[in-house]
Amino acid sequence: MESTFKELNGESVLDLKDKTGIGGGVEDVYGEDRASQDQPITPWTVSVASGYSLLRDPRHNKGLAFTDKERDAHYLTGLLPPVVLSQELQEKRLMHNLRQYEVPLHRYIAMIDLQERNEKLFYKLLMDNVEELLPVVYTPTVGEACQKYGSIFKRPQGLYISLKEKGKILEVLKNWPEKSIQVIVVTDGERILGLGDLGCQGMGIPVGKLSLYTALGGVRPSVCLPITIDVGTNNKKLLEDEFYIGLRQNRATGQEYAELLEEFMSAVKQNYGEKVLVQFEDFANHNAFDLLAKYRTTHLVFNDDIQGTASVVLAGLVSALKLVGGTLADQTFLFLGAGEAGTGIAELIALKISKEVVLVFHQFSMVCLLKLLHQLYTLSFVDKCSLEETRKKIWLVDSKGLIVCSRKGALQHFKVPWAHEHEPVKELLDAVKKPLILALSNPTSQSECTAEEAYTWSEGRAIFASGSPFQPVEYNGNTFVPGQANNAYIFPGFGLGLIMSGTVRVHDDLLLAASEALANQATEENYAKGLIYPPFTNIRRISANIAANVAAKAYELGLASRLPRPKDLVSFAESCMYTPVYRSYR
Repeated sequence: MESTFKELNGESVLDLKDKTGIGGGVEDVYGEDRASQDQPITPWTVSVASGYSLLRDPRHNKGLAFTDKERDAHYLTGLLPPVVLSQELQEKRLMHNLRQYEVPLHRYIAMIDLQERNEKLFYKLLMDNVEELLPVVYTPTVGEACQKYGSIFKRPQGLYISLKEKGKILEVLKNWPEKSIQVIVVTDGERILGLGDLGCQGMGIPVGKLSLYTALGGVRPSVCLPITIDVGTNNKKLLEDEFYIGLRQNRATGQEYAELLEEFMSAVKQNYGEKVLVQFEDFANHNAFDLLAKYRTTHLVFNDDIQGTASVVLAGLVSALKLVGGTLADQTFLFLGAGEAGTGIAELIALKISKEVVLVFHQFSMVCLLKLLHQLYTLSFVDKCSLEETRKKIWLVDSKGLIVCSRKGALQHFKVPWAHEHEPVKELLDAVKKPLILALSNPTSQSECTAEEAYTWSEGRAIFASGSPFQPVEYNGNTFVPGQANNAYIFPGFGLGLIMSGTVRVHDDLLLAASEALANQATEENYAKGLIYPPFTNIRRISANIAANVAAKAYELGLASRLPRPKDLVSFAESCMYTPVYRSYR
């Protein structure tokens, strides 16, 4: 099958001899990429879908948008009312219906129902109304959906791999109908958002994340696979719930857990190849860090809680400097919380500052080429020392207070680098002139503080952003619009960048590249409103720029396998994006 990508500036964005599609990945079998949207397609399933089966196939179903000609050709006449509605009119009707629901969970269920019967309409609706529907299909509503997943479960949307499948995980993966997968989001459900252990019901998270990979980042839905690994749950309430859908046993730990994850990771690579992206999602701290450390050198893996959060927060900090002034190195950072997100953010900030220090030193050293050998020796020394030094500008507070050297013997290994010399402090609250407050915990009920509390406490001086959205706040005659430091800014574009370049490993510099690209998308208009992130209404363009920057860095580091490198990476990213407009059927 020939490539279906259009020409850009007289040159093909893809090598037409490349039969495997973008990034050495998969062929555009369903005509899902933007560059192929004008070409008529045949609605293949196992055979050509027609009649009642076509209406039950969410990938090809268009509902009342089937034309009279299509109804005749595919045996649909009489199976639908005679009216023909455009996709735009269908969208308008659905938004009207969704707005009638007063309970957010009811909107969530309606959206999932739509996704299961008409995939393109679901994504078109989400893309065109992203600021209104993002809180519905993801946080905060997805948190409640996971808590009640057993009650609202209708049909499987991903793969469930439990301890019962140990020894045959490869066979389970082959049960999934799509054989060419590029992105897997996997959870074991032990730490779902800020809600704790929800066991098998954590499936709502991989499903929601992958919906955003498609809607915001343009990754084709046919190459996305949500997976929940069920090793039991320690949630007594769930174990006693007659509607709970997972294993009714306490969580497996230790060797039994490690062996199951090892079999899973090996099976994924064997079945889908070297370049499938595995995103770890909502694993508890004690497993999240170990899994990332173990597999980051052998697989293409990414932990959104650690790395994605770090990248989006760093982007916000860099962007905020245009409001508060100075450089990152001039600031002191305080974290309330020292788990996956806190330590991940802290490490990326330290890495960013250290690289800026090394860059300044490098530029200074280049004045004298005769000192090249001395420069090369000193650069490695400065890089190491500057990272250790920059960590001292970052302070973390956990449940026992400020993390200091006197506590080192009792600290978890990932907290040790952040133990600095200071007397023990149980509570830390300093008055600052212009606080940047990022309340990142999800869902909204778990946020460290509300937007109203932040603006009131700081007497309107705060720059505020949160993980889940808050409404505008009226204070002292002024209206403050809270920003949203949501990982959805980063991971969809980041994943697209990895896929389209055929990147084989995630390097920390790729996270820095994603942060820089996001920070550069904020405008003076955004800053005038006190916002440090651009609006989600431009998310597709933002994702394309993030993907391009990530891919460029991957090529620079020699991690990209798709050759030759496309000349215009932003245009290439846009051409690779899934487009959910209805197609004409032959």
